[in-house]
Amino acid sequence: MFIYKEIANQFINDIETGRLSEGSRMPSLRKVSEQHAVSMSTAVSCYQELESRGWIYARPQAGYYVSPQPHSHQTPEWVSFVSKISKFHKSLPILRQNNGPLGVSSTSIDPVALSELERSFRRVNKRLGQRLNQYPNSQGEPLLRNALSTHFATLGLHISPDELVISSGCIPAIKTALESCTSTGDAIAISSPCFNGILELLGQMNRRIVEIPSVNEGVDLDQLELLLQQGIVKAGLFCTSHMNPQGITMSVRQKQKLASLANQYQVPIIEDDVFLELSYSGHTPLPAKYYDKGGYILWCGSISKSLSPSYRLGWCLPGQYTQKYHQHATSCFGVSLPMQLAIADFIETGHYAKQLKRRRAKLLNLRQTYVNFLAKNLPKTIKISHPQGGMVLWLQVPHLNSGKFTALIEEHKVDIRIGQLFSTLDLYNDCFRINIGYELTEQVQAELELLAKIVTQSIEMVD
Repeated sequence: MFIYKEIANQFINDIETGRLSEGSRMPSLRKVSEQHAVSMSTAVSCYQELESRGWIYARPQAGYYVSPQPHSHQTPEWVSFVSKISKFHKSLPILRQNNGPLGVSSTSIDPVALSELERSFRRVNKRLGQRLNQYPNSQGEPLLRNALSTHFATLGLHISPDELVISSGCIPAIKTALESCTSTGDAIAISSPCFNGILELLGQMNRRIVEIPSVNEGVDLDQLELLLQQGIVKAGLFCTSHMNPQGITMSVRQKQKLASLANQYQVPIIEDDVFLELSYSGHTPLPAKYYDKGGYILWCGSISKSLSPSYRLGWCLPGQYTQKYHQHATSCFGVSLPMQLAIADFIETGHYAKQLKRRRAKLLNLRQTYVNFLAKNLPKTIKISHPQGGMVLWLQVPHLNSGKFTALIEEHKVDIRIGQLFSTLDLYNDCFRINIGYELTEQVQAELELLAKIVTQSIEMVD
């Protein structure tokens, strides 16, 4: 990466984390040059990069300033509570049978990426030969592990390809990780709210659940540490970047502390990083795994959100639990060999990184399009999340009659995710999640208009 882009990404991180507030003055070009020991031309290129991406703007004869962030609405409030052990309620409605554009967090592959993927598959099929008659390597094909290792090294995360294990998606990787480091009946700490798929998985595996409240910079790690001290929690399972559904990315300080807690108490923390590379700024945050010195974080990811869920391809870096992870992973006989080699080719040729750049820009534009539409069509009291990555919005509706809202959603077959799905506790009844990964076509707009009408009808009048 060019040095001016590295410096630009540092400034973007400072803006995202609040160290540089909206409207504040940026350092002078001369100061940037001196602080980073670069030429004036590099400093100018850095500010041109930030300006072209909308992060800063110039005032004639006054310098550069941080641009206002494009949201005027209120954001959801996080619920404070004392963490306790609970279980997954299998009776909760999933509301996914309608398969609408607002339900599953997903987006479409752009035509350029699709064309390059087809070329990758053709090249691989020509080279396979007799390997088509063989089972794939149970750990994952070396070519793919090498490609992933090289790719993540460009982001600042250096991992050995020999330590990676390929899986058929992120959830299977998380499941194997849970099998490797926990037992039936163990209490697992998760964020609250938490992706309903994780709650379902923990319920299926007969793991107990301890929800940790969300805070602006991540989760309440003080409560987590108290639970670790008391020996109540046997493992943690956290999405750390662009959390689903709340959209929070743990601050660097939080990720460092999470890794520190895992090592201090020698308790496994499974890190779900499926949204890691979907930061709108283009600056990919480092995972908590980066700060893990003793190997107590099991880092899981996949291309389900960054490329396509249909390929069913993910990975895990099991750390201390490598041997046990391998024992459980070998029972699935590996992941499709042509699929692994084709994705490796797609990464090695540089097309994966290029399509990621296009996808991030697309999702940023979609976030603003959806927020503008919702702010215009929903009551002014609605609170909308302001994620810096991913593809979902979390909405809170004050005075929502959740029973009426759910009944109308089911009656009109509007495919969203109601708030109750994201907790085992009686929380988030006034919230829901929508996907923002698709263009605002007539169908999507009609679905949003119907949703807005249902929300309006479901708000209780207060004196």
